[in-house]
Amino acid sequence: MPVFRVERTRDYTVMSNYHLRDKRLTLKAKGLLSQMLSLPEDWDYTLSGLSHINRESKDAIRSAVNELEKAGYIHRRQTTDASGKFSTNEYVIHEHPDQPEPLDQPEPLLEKPSSENPTTDNPPTGNPSPENPTQLNTKKPSKEK
Repeated sequence: MPVFRVERTRDYTVMSNYHLRDKRLTLKAKGLLSQMLSLPEDWDYTLSGLSHINRESKDAIRSAVNELEKAGYIHRRQTTDASGKFSTNEYVIHEHPDQPEPLDQPEPLLEKPSSENPTTDNPPTGNPSPENPTQLNTKKPSKEK
């Protein structure tokens, strides 16, 4: 079996795998959160800034941020200036959501039909639809060649 090794020298990120395994998140939200966790704490987390370092529009970044906010990975607080007017958004980014849903719960299994005792009942034929009448084969097979 081949072995792959990654030589890490610098400029890499260590983060929790929790959000990567969260089935509620789209791949876009998982990628954006991973990127946000890799950025320095003093980085300017604006939609314009995130859009600038990605090949995504501000609307695409906004939808991913909203998804992460809904899932509890991001908390946004609007700040105001001295006059009480809206100033900026302050984001708090978490590796785990506030109210994490259990990820290691097994999904319910669908009951597999039993092949040991198959039913022998004939299915009901009902009334055929007049729109698509059954076609009869009027040509009799020829036994002559």
